[in-house]
Amino acid sequence: MAVDRRTVTELDLQADVPRGPVRAAVLLLHGGRSESLEPVSARQPSVLRLIPFARGLRRAGGPLGLAVWRLRYRVRGWNGPAESPLADAREALDVLRERHPGLPVALVGYSMGGRAAVRVAADPAVVAVAGLAPWLTPAESPETLAGRHVLLVHGGDDRTTDPRATAAFAERARLVAASCAFVAVPGDGHAMLRRPGTWHRLTTEFVLERTGLAEPGQRRRR
Repeated sequence: MAVDRRTVTELDLQADVPRGPVRAAVLLLHGGRSESLEPVSARQPSVLRLIPFARGLRRAGGPLGLAVWRLRYRVRGWNGPAESPLADAREALDVLRERHPGLPVALVGYSMGGRAAVRVAADPAVVAVAGLAPWLTPAESPETLAGRHVLLVHGGDDRTTDPRATAAFAERARLVAASCAFVAVPGDGHAMLRRPGTWHRLTTEFVLERTGLAEPGQRRRR
């Protein structure tokens, strides 16, 4: 796959695009902090944690036509009413629709990125949303997920974001989503490091199946 690095009006987007026909795309949204106007560094842990997911998606999905995009926000925090990552995520989706017109897009968001993914899921290109240890408060509305396929994965020992809040949100999302699965990962924490194979397998299979690149339950090479 060719690596295409592109900056659009200071937005940092990196993509691994197949050399052959592209049939679907995935956008990865990293985590951050509740409050911070600091620029995001490429070496921050929340950014680095999604790199293995991007590699796994590229390895399994590239031969099937999956373009894998990673966004790095302009600033590190959510910042209350400013909801800083949302403008970046929406701009990134504009780029994906321009580059891959008419193709299905999946969102994979980690921590704060999971919250951002839920908020921008109403974009017409988005067909699926995966939230990994997502930051979802009781006030979060699932209405943006109407008609989308949803996967929410949370470690049982997470002390940064609340797995109970994620499970409760999943119950509400099932009322509007095309499908919604909540998966608890026993013994794992917010960093997703104790059982990485579980997180990677669930994410990759979900993205490939819900973008139409693989049949449900189809076994893939590891």
